[in-house]
Amino acid sequence: MPRLLAIGIAVLDEIFVVPVPLRPGEKHRASAVRTVIGGNAVNAALAIARLGGEPFLVTRFGDDPAAGTIRARLADLGIDASLSRACSGSASSRSAIVIEPNGDRTIVNYLDPDLPDLPEWLPARLPEGTRAVLGDTRWEAGSRHVFTLARAAGIPSLFDGDRAPQDPALLEIASHVVFSARGARELAGTDDLAAALLRIAAGRSTFIAATDGGRGVFAVENGTVRHHPAFPVTPVDTLGAGDVWHGAFALALAEAMPLDAAIRFASATAAIKCTRPGGSAGTPSREEVMRLLAGQGF
Repeated sequence: MPRLLAIGIAVLDEIFVVPVPLRPGEKHRASAVRTVIGGNAVNAALAIARLGGEPFLVTRFGDDPAAGTIRARLADLGIDASLSRACSGSASSRSAIVIEPNGDRTIVNYLDPDLPDLPEWLPARLPEGTRAVLGDTRWEAGSRHVFTLARAAGIPSLFDGDRAPQDPALLEIASHVVFSARGARELAGTDDLAAALLRIAAGRSTFIAATDGGRGVFAVENGTVRHHPAFPVTPVDTLGAGDVWHGAFALALAEAMPLDAAIRFASATAAIKCTRPGGSAGTPSREEVMRLLAGQGF
């Protein structure tokens, strides 16, 4: 079981499923409601666990009842959060999420601005046997810390740029950077995704790519942008799909898969997740992903 470390945010999510598209300013009745845990790092860690890896999660909890719920659910899912810390006087992150009939999601998230940002309490070395690390924009100082440790250890580090980072140094320290299409466009200042990726990659040796939902993945390879198609599925719930993609891709890097195979593996994982409700709770097993990759469905 490859060991990976994911750092970032842990969220208590309330998911409301509505039978009709959202109409601004109106009341809606939900057809279902679920309470799950989420956040970029948690969703990625769950994907790693479901796919056969051993994830360590590093996050900042509040000192409220939500923290106890999040910790308990992490333990139930087999995700080791022993390196995380409860922050006195702070609130845990929470989200209200609406899933529409076509699978699209609308998220309202609260992240306490008073959560301590500096990572002095983080370990000075990675857990023994760590083979890759994953970080995101929700805690950039923490991501920078573990990326620096990963570089010193000579192992892959994956930055999830779901939005433009405030610290551009993260693009230099990480070995692999995969944006959301929105994050790449925001950072590069252009709506042309291919042009955005080429602009970001200019002068960098880092692997640069972007996920674009059902349109697939676009990666900079040898000075050009190559398209990797998505697996065609009918989406039920896209919540957490990008995070699950990143978790699967990080695991593939830890297993030293070639990049083409790693992208296809991650895309298959995210595609299956989109056919199931409950955010990252719909993350598939390794066996299901391998069946889809073999053309046998799932």
